[in-house]
Amino acid sequence: LRQARAGDDRPVLIAAAANLRTVMPALEAAMHDAGVGPVRVSFGASGNLARQIAQGAPFSIFMSADRARIDFVAKHRAVGARRLYARGRLAWVASSLPNVGSLDAATAEDLKVLVGASGRGRIAIANPDHAPYGIAARAALETAQAWSSVRPRLVFAENVAQSAQFAVTGNASAAITSLSLARTPELAARLKHVAMSEDVHPPIEQEMARLADAPSGAEPVYRFMVSAAASQLLRKAGYAVPETSEPSKS
Repeated sequence: LRQARAGDDRPVLIAAAANLRTVMPALEAAMHDAGVGPVRVSFGASGNLARQIAQGAPFSIFMSADRARIDFVAKHRAVGARRLYARGRLAWVASSLPNVGSLDAATAEDLKVLVGASGRGRIAIANPDHAPYGIAARAALETAQAWSSVRPRLVFAENVAQSAQFAVTGNASAAITSLSLARTPELAARLKHVAMSEDVHPPIEQEMARLADAPSGAEPVYRFMVSAAASQLLRKAGYAVPETSEPSKS
């Protein structure tokens, strides 16, 4: 996997879903050790990043939190390659938790208990209009038959990382965020979390794409991100990773 760096040493520009913010430093360090890169990463909600890329933003690689945003980009710009690289999970975070059936795979009934225990407090989720984790959070609340009742108490964050931050700062009494963010030492020191069963919401299938007009230095970065080394780091961060990264149709 070891690759020579591009001759001009210009960084490969990566647009990355906000849920990757905490694992990306480890991925970048591993890339550096493998002689891949350099890279420069911009984080945001996948929907916002997809619109920027479709409008010509000079990113070479897009690491989305779902497949739909890659589909959107492919309608506007040529995609050279695309792969499923991880499957995300949701987590409920709050300063205190009621007793639920499972802390590792909370059911819809567990989620209903969590919502009830939040009383009249505000609950933060990523905005489902442009954030895949927000779409999944809404689906989970609908599965728990809690969406209509909790809707007036929801705080819509720009992205999934900001939803967790709202709970940390007290701007919300609880949040539905990504398991990868909930498990970080910074968040775990402040908040408790419950991982949700993947049966509660549609799969969060995180796909990445290399743009067809990307410079040659983007190819080794793209291949690293679907390598065994990257998969190990993603698993450690709380993602499910396919045994073999799956090619997807453009």
